[in-house]
Amino acid sequence: MTASHSAPETTAKQQWAGGLTIFGAVMLMIAGVLDIFRGIMGIAQDDVFVTTRNYVFQFDLTGWGWVHLILGAVAVIVSLGLFQAALWARIAGVTIAALIIIANFLSLPYYPVWSVVMIAMSGFVIWALCVVQREASPDMFGSRRGGM
Repeated sequence: MTASHSAPETTAKQQWAGGLTIFGAVMLMIAGVLDIFRGIMGIAQDDVFVTTRNYVFQFDLTGWGWVHLILGAVAVIVSLGLFQAALWARIAGVTIAALIIIANFLSLPYYPVWSVVMIAMSGFVIWALCVVQREASPDMFGSRRGGM
């Protein structure tokens, strides 16, 4: 008697789950890189942004630059963990994407069109990371993850 060990077959649902996780990782990476650029732009050149006088959430543009720079850097780091389908990265990805949405909502008067674009991208990230079931999410190479 010989035992044959075959690789587990992946179902269409598992392939969709893997695709959505990778989609979320790529979108979070793009949002993070763009947020880093926006943060650098806010720190280095305050003249790029539109200034408003009577806005409820008044905050120095250099301060907004630091907020976006930090959120962008964390988003890039978390997106690297998403490529390995780590559970901590999915939780952190949803959290960072939500914080990016809040930061962009609060900075709407300074850069309105770009803020709306970033809010939409982060919304897609949250959607992609929340619809994947944990037991069906394979890593990038197609094998199912055990443990965490």
